[in-house]
Amino acid sequence: MEESPDHRARVAEYLDRFARERNLTLPPLGADGVGMIQRGSAVVTIHVLADKGVLLLLSRVAKTPALDAARYKQLLEASFVDTGDAAFALHPQTGDLYLRILRGLDGLDYEEFEDIVHSIAQVADKWDDKLA
Repeated sequence: MEESPDHRARVAEYLDRFARERNLTLPPLGADGVGMIQRGSAVVTIHVLADKGVLLLLSRVAKTPALDAARYKQLLEASFVDTGDAAFALHPQTGDLYLRILRGLDGLDYEEFEDIVHSIAQVADKWDDKLA
């Protein structure tokens, strides 16, 4: 029987490399598979959901926003192309507005990890200001 890959260890290594290459001090990926990166005003949390085989990146862009139909439409339209790999989502318990990226863990390499971290951080940095 083939041994399952240690996705958490691989993402921990990617996070460490990301920090080293930018001379950043970041907390290591936790035993729970959660890490954090701040880029500009955006705080990106990284969740290794190994049991689901998924990497989830989240960045809160607004705390329980009051959104009318026109704003919802704007966010959904932005999610179509303008947000790159990220899409807007409402947290089911808090109602906070997040940008999120879901990516399967199989086949994830460092360059893609780096790309999606940059992608969500740039978009979140732009939208958290717009929604403030």
